[in-house]
Parts: sequence; structure tokens; C-alpha cells
Amino acid sequence: MAGRIWGAVVLCALSALPAYAQSPSWRITKTEWSAADEKGFGDFVKKIAESGCTTSVSCMRGAGNIYRSSDSASLAFHADCAKWVYMLRAYYASKNGLPFSYVDKIEGQGSDIRFSSTSNRVLTRKDLVDTGSGIPVDANLYKIHNQVWSATYRMDPATDGPVIQDFYSPKIQPGAIRAGTAIYDINGHVGIVYDVMADGRILYMDAHPDETVSRSSYGPQFGQSAARLGGGFKNFRPLKLVGATLKNGAYVGGHMVLARNAEIADFSMEQYRGNVAGAKADGPDARFAYNNASLGLFEYARASMSGGNFAFNPAYELQVSMQSLCHEIKERAIHVNDAKANGIPDRPQIARIPGNSAQNDNAEWAAYATLPADARMRNSFMQFYLGVARMLKLAEQHDARIVQDKGTLKDRLQDAYAAASRDCTISYINSASKAVTLTLNDVAGRLFALDFDPYHCIERRWGASSAEELASCKDSEVKTRWYKAEQVLRNQVDAGYVARQAISLNEMEKIALTAPVGLDVNALIQSAGEKMDIRFLTAAAATDTAAR
Repeated sequence: MAGRIWGAVVLCALSALPAYAQSPSWRITKTEWSAADEKGFGDFVKKIAESGCTTSVSCMRGAGNIYRSSDSASLAFHADCAKWVYMLRAYYASKNGLPFSYVDKIEGQGSDIRFSSTSNRVLTRKDLVDTGSGIPVDANLYKIHNQVWSATYRMDPATDGPVIQDFYSPKIQPGAIRAGTAIYDINGHVGIVYDVMADGRILYMDAHPDETVSRSSYGPQFGQSAARLGGGFKNFRPLKLVGATLKNGAYVGGHMVLARNAEIADFSMEQYRGNVAGAKADGPDARFAYNNASLGLFEYARASMSGGNFAFNPAYELQVSMQSLCHEIKERAIHVNDAKANGIPDRPQIARIPGNSAQNDNAEWAAYATLPADARMRNSFMQFYLGVARMLKLAEQHDARIVQDKGTLKDRLQDAYAAASRDCTISYINSASKAVTLTLNDVAGRLFALDFDPYHCIERRWGASSAEELASCKDSEVKTRWYKAEQVLRNQVDAGYVARQAISLNEMEKIALTAPVGLDVNALIQSAGEKMDIRFLTAAAATDTAAR
């Protein structure tokens, strides 16, 4: 099939930009990004991520954005994952007099080059150059928003021409993976690193098609990509403005020159090829080692980023993972509770639930449905389950990397799970105006019953199944049929891209139902043996681990 050329693909729209309400012009006062500028960008991303904001718009208008007071009232970041990374970078550049250039047109094979089996190619780039009166900030953010998408990331990192791509593949090491590094999942998702913890945990935030912003830690949910598809870690490529004239403190004219792979000190194909001697593998076949220990990609990333502090305390790992899950649950609660507050459950059920292969023109569904968010949360619970299972397996194998405070592994995990569950509660007001409180363990137990459909009662939105909890639900027979039919979607745990068209009730009721996978972490912990040969931490080390 002939290659397809793609330019502007609009999935979400930046708000209208009236001429009278523009942000101050972007003047370029530096010809290239310094190490201090890169750190400043990372600090900017981190501050936004740690502000607790829940949408791309509120993130940029909230206290986490130190530059917000200089924005026009009309500037709104209605961004999904791929656009979010670019717009953060361009926005920061505009506030700090930095040069910026981006890929605005690409080419690839297949009907949808977001998910092609071959690498996409850059056709043209757009340099943002000051012609003398400054660069319009809002208008150019709008253009960037409409011209970049997840297909822009689908590039073979080994190639850097003839037209150079925006990113390069960094070596997996401290300093190279940093706040501001993008992480691309070839299933169509992109995150941006906002912190790296002392234990090697890589924290990232991501925006979604519904404009929500979430946080998590890097792991198997991103998969292990072949090099040609360019998945994994990506840093913005160094660039330099050349041929410009300095006038009144700002550079006018000129063009951008981007560094090629050989010119970048921390460029590496390691994440695709592995790091063992003679590494020539690709993607899932790549082999990694750290201090002579054979590791998988995700273990290796953790070991390398920790600088060798590569030991797992199962209770600590469980606690941190549950804190991340709690954050996802609380973010979900905002949208579910907002739907009820705005009377969406009282409105008639729509005839067809929208698909995900085209722009969703149902504003209520776009604003209040949690179908993709729920799939991501189930995937997070699955990764949590697999992580605990892996810890138990390593302990059974007497792996020296497993460390533990005094007491049996089973007891420590049980105590940590119970405490983390109690510390994470959400409340909803049911249809009878009474408060219902759920713990994290309650939510875990009804994970595949949580209803994503905003037209259903809030009891079902929170997975109620008992007659007592459902007694206040006033859903009609049609809505009840919809809830039962939608179980086929609630059973899915894969957060990757799956093309889905709009579908009616009758069509959905004909789809064969598969059973949900078992993700009962409590039961898994109960299966842990009590006599495992693990080394104990000293009191000082235990205190240090608990404090991280």
C-alpha cells in the first residue's frame, strides 16, 4: 500500500483565540537550550505534576504553573497525551526565550499510521522564528496542538535524516532519563517523566483523550518496543538557532539546526538492543545485565536509575504501588461524582455509545464517561498484581535482591496492604442522598463491576452489586440492559489501543462475554509461604527505605 501523508489531525481543540486577548509575544533571547534550561524545564514539569491538578486545562491555570499570570484568558490546554508533551515544551520555551522547532508533517504505511508495523518518516519541520515583532504564543500553540499526534513519536531512533525527527533515544542512566523525558507506548499513549526517585522508580504524568491528567510509575504497562517503532524513552533533540541577528536583546530571523545522533553524548540504542556484550537483539529479545545480574528491561531501568541501589523491599513496593492506585481511584471519583452533580444519570440513555476511531461528538459522554480511564485503572491493578506475584516468586527463589524487615513476608505484606487500603477511601452520595464510603480494597473487589457509562446511577458507577447498595438506584430496564451488556468492555484489562466503533444495545448484547481475569492481591498474599530465606535490613536501612 502506498504511504499516507498526514499533517494536521485534530482530536481535541484548543479554545478559540480572539485577537484582543493574546499572550505576550515570544521573543527568542537564547540560541540554544543549556543544561540549566533543560533542568528548568524538568522542574517546571515536576511542579505541575506535583500540584495535584486533574485536567490539562486546570494544570496550566493552577498554582503549579508559575507562568500562568502572563497567559491570555483565552489560552486553554485542551490536550491529549501526545500533544501535552509538545505543548509543555513549547510553552516553557516561550516563557524563557528559547528556540523551538517541531515536526509538522509525517508519512507512513497503512490506513492508520498511529499503529502501523513500520516506522513513520518526517517530511517537514516547522521552525518558530521571530521575524521582528515576536512569535505569537497562542496561535503557535494552537498549530502545534493540531499538527502533532502519537504517530509523530513512531520513528526509528536509529535514523536521523534526511529530515530530522524531534526526539532521540537516551541511554538508560541517571541524568539521561530525567524530568521532561517522554515515554512512548506504541499502543498509542505517551507520558512525560516528572521525577526519578532514589530507589530508581521513574514517575510520569500523562494526559488522556478526555483531557484528564494522571500520574503513575514506569513499568511493563509501556511494553518493550522494537527499534523501528520507537517506543520507550525519548528526549527532545538538542537544537540551535543559526543565522539570526541580535536586535534589542532578541534574535530575529535564522533557522534551526538539530543535532544528529552521533553528536548527542547520551544517545543510545540500549533500550532496544540490550546492554550485554555484542547486543544485537531487538525489543522483547533484548538482554540486560547490571552488576553481572541478568535482568529484564524494566528491572534494568530500575537498577540503573538507582545507581545500584537495586533491592526490593516487598512491603515498601506494595505500599508505593497502592498509593499510586489510590490516586487513580480518587481521580476517577472526580468525574463520576461530577456526572451525578450535573444530573447526567437522570438523562435518557443514548442510542449508541461512541467509538474511539473518530472524534467523539457527544459532549456529555466525552466529559463524564470513564471507559478509557477505567481500562487504564484495571491495567494498573493488573500490573500491581503481577508485581506482587513477581516479588513472591523472587523470595521463593531466595533472590538476594529481596530485602525485608523482621517478620514473615506474608505478615508484612498483609499489614502493609491493610494499612494502605484503610488510608485510601472515597465517598459517594447515592441516589437517596446518603454517603457511601469505600476503601481501596472495596474498589479492588468490584474492579470489573465499576460502570463507565455516565447515564447510569452512581451506585452502578461504583460497582454496587448487593441488593442493599443497589436499592437506591433508579435505573430503567433499558439502562439495566445496557449495564449488563457493557460487561464485555468492563472485563478488558488491556490499556492499549483497540479500535472500537459506535455500538448499539442490540449489537453489544450479541458479543460473546469472556470472564474477567483474577486480580485478587489479598488472596495472592495469603498464598505466600511464611518460611522464606530472605535477608533482613538493618534498623538504619529499614528506616531509610520507609522514608523514601
